Amino acid sequence: MSETLYIVDTFSLVFQVYHAIRQPMTGSRGQPTNAVFGFTGDLEHLLSEKRPTHLILAMESQGPQTRTEMFPSYKEHRSEMPEDLRPQIPMIFDVVAGYRIPVLLSEGWEADDVLATVACRAAERGMDVRIVTADKDARQLIGPKVKIYSIRKKQFYDETELLADWGVRPDQVIDFQALVGDSVDNIPGVPQVGPKTATQLIQQFGTLDAILANPAAAKVRSKAVIQNLTDYADRARMSRELARLNCDLPLEIDWEAARVKEPDWERLYELFTDYGFRRYASEAQMRMKEGRKILKPEEHVRQWFTIRDWQQFEQFYAAMSIQPAICFDLETTSTDPMQADIVGWAFSWEKDVGYYIPVAGPPGDQLLDAAEVLKRLSEVLGGSTHPAKLLNQNIKYDLLVLRRAGVNVDCERIGLDPMIGDYLLDAGARSHGLDELSKKYLQREVIPISDLIGSGKKQLKMFEVEVDRAAEYATEDADVALQIAGVIEEKLHKEGLWDLYWTLERPLIAVLADMEFQGIRVDVEELKRQSDSAAKRLEELMGQIHQIAGREFNIASPKQLAEVLFTDLKLPVIKRTKTGPSTDEEVLTELASKHELPARIIEHRMLSKLKGTYLDALPAMVNPFTGRVHTSFSQVTAATGRLSSSDPNLQNIPIRTEEGRRVRKAFVPSEPGWKLVSADYSQIELRILAHYCEDPVLIEAFRRGDDIHRLVAAQVFEVPLEDVTSDQRRIAKAVNFGVIYGQTSFGLSAVLGIPKEDAQTFIDGYFQKYSRVKAFIEATLDEALEKGYSTTILGRRREVSGIRPKRWGNMNLPERTAVNAVIQGSAADLIKKAMIHVHGRLKRENHPARLLLQIHDELLFECPEAQVDSLIALAKGEMESAIAFRVPIAVDVSVGDNWLKE
Repeated sequence: MSETLYIVDTFSLVFQVYHAIRQPMTGSRGQPTNAVFGFTGDLEHLLSEKRPTHLILAMESQGPQTRTEMFPSYKEHRSEMPEDLRPQIPMIFDVVAGYRIPVLLSEGWEADDVLATVACRAAERGMDVRIVTADKDARQLIGPKVKIYSIRKKQFYDETELLADWGVRPDQVIDFQALVGDSVDNIPGVPQVGPKTATQLIQQFGTLDAILANPAAAKVRSKAVIQNLTDYADRARMSRELARLNCDLPLEIDWEAARVKEPDWERLYELFTDYGFRRYASEAQMRMKEGRKILKPEEHVRQWFTIRDWQQFEQFYAAMSIQPAICFDLETTSTDPMQADIVGWAFSWEKDVGYYIPVAGPPGDQLLDAAEVLKRLSEVLGGSTHPAKLLNQNIKYDLLVLRRAGVNVDCERIGLDPMIGDYLLDAGARSHGLDELSKKYLQREVIPISDLIGSGKKQLKMFEVEVDRAAEYATEDADVALQIAGVIEEKLHKEGLWDLYWTLERPLIAVLADMEFQGIRVDVEELKRQSDSAAKRLEELMGQIHQIAGREFNIASPKQLAEVLFTDLKLPVIKRTKTGPSTDEEVLTELASKHELPARIIEHRMLSKLKGTYLDALPAMVNPFTGRVHTSFSQVTAATGRLSSSDPNLQNIPIRTEEGRRVRKAFVPSEPGWKLVSADYSQIELRILAHYCEDPVLIEAFRRGDDIHRLVAAQVFEVPLEDVTSDQRRIAKAVNFGVIYGQTSFGLSAVLGIPKEDAQTFIDGYFQKYSRVKAFIEATLDEALEKGYSTTILGRRREVSGIRPKRWGNMNLPERTAVNAVIQGSAADLIKKAMIHVHGRLKRENHPARLLLQIHDELLFECPEAQVDSLIALAKGEMESAIAFRVPIAVDVSVGDNWLKE
């Protein structure tokens, strides 16, 4: 069986996949990845389905090209590379290197010429050659051993297809192109000679030279064509040379290097994880096991001991009591810590050694008394007589379970949580779970929980699992978390991130645990009233939508909605998906200015989502033991450092609509005579911007307490402050909050409903008046380019790739991410520091107020009405002084009987 070479026209493929995958795709550091994803998929297709023996990528060289010297206008119509594609090129070649595929180029020549040279030499060696390209120039290379492969159509193109398509042989292709020309490459050809005429001429004369030698004999009807064959003969000959591929470049081809070999799976796993390609990362991880060994749980030697009686417990207790650091892990009855009872306790303080104390299990298993174990262990975990550091993966969960059981852990006892430590090292990672961290840092798998409890309807509770199996599983988790913590602590010190963990993220764990334990009361009857009102409004909207449309249809069906909008109402198609015209929110918003039906659809979607997500869902989430809702705050979800909220997500209540704001009315104090107090940072991101850019006008304005939006409007529009109109202030406000994150004139015009030209004029004027803002952005991008990451005021990092060395026009996605990381990340640092300070003051002063929620830049408290004033003074003081900035930090406070302040 002969060897098969696939040679790829690299940039032909890159542009194909870039334009094929237009939905936004970003990696862990905010970098665009759609072209990388598509290119990787094409490589996988070639390797796994076509199975070549050899694979080469062809590239064109930088600098002057030979054809341009022959014809300066050659390819002059080619557009610039899209800004979000440019940073993906080095990423693509990182992937190519990971697959160990050679890349060939030749100075002064294009990829097509490299293709031609390699194809000719490979065919001479007896290899079957398949050229992966969409460029028609390659058709001249077709022969008995050479075919073109269309990767989009998954079809081969050979002499038969060429004859059916153009009516010529491969050796006649360049003559055909000389006549027809090529608008893509700006090859001129002969005027008025199209494909049909060219085919007719070549079939009559055989060659271009024969045609040009006797154009009068051409059997074509057009006299103009015959005349042009005479007038443009030299141009035709030049066009032929432009189209002719060079099969004799001085390339050194290492055929063994081109032989398909095992990829560098470890490198690909790192890349695919960074780029967010979960399926490819999973495949690479699986293949890694064949090279770099990832140990199965049963392949790793370790010891674990099950404490089955009180004599064993006393021996265990004596050994544990003298340890400086202990990893403990609770097995429980629920993943919800506010409803979880303890099934067993796992401990580890020595590598590969663990201890398990079962307090619940199947009938017949030997257990220790749960209350007595809790009493004894609380002396170590909750007392001050044993000052060991306590650590575990996601330790906040264990703190909440212990708190529910009556054990309060001093926040000073908390050591390293590997989950949070890994987040600080790699904020953009898709997962910081123990399974992933074990593979990442220890090269070993852990026992999956599904091995113990199964899945689906027959899933067991943890107390139904045999104690021996539970002990093996639980002690492994504690042991692995202990070992990972050691590795991560060393890395945090090495990277200069230990202080960020120890002084900010670590004390915040206890603050969040207190907030989650406290929960917040919701008025279920109020939610029911709002749900009934929403249901009535949805029914009204449905009737209005059908009346406007002139017929009934399923508004939840994108296909039926598209028929109404684009077929019945003849509204313009804004964008398309694989299945037809898009009806997403962006499209409907644009169409709403043209017709009332899309506006009604938007309202119906918003209200329906609000009803399902909050009005109907929140009552079911009230904890039956506490009567309150207990959201969960995550420190490891948002790459900017912001906290996130889940179960329920209270950060996504759509407060920009009246119906959304009204949901907040259902959140009320937990005790009679109390108030809810909201403390919200005022324009914090603009203040942080002023701090960083050190613009004297902005700094002085904030110090005086000026209306910053009115001031900016006055500066840019060059009008007195008192003459600024509401529209001018509205424009300034939009720019203030958008321009530092790279908002384009197109985006600003869409937001404000003004012409794009006016938006660009204002943006230009803004940067002219506030040149230091521009300088700050450029300095931030330069630093991110040099270091590979952006840094917040407290040293938090976010890795960013794709920053351009020379920047022009609008910022690309990585550049927006880099600036955003500094501003939003610093805002995250500030409110976290403020939460720690406020929480500490409340405890030290024994203030009755309770911190309940953190939502974006807002802290929400509940407090007895008589102590509201003292709470406001305390909260404002701590929040405004948490971190020293060059501008004053301001906090707006509101008080009410509910979160809506009514």
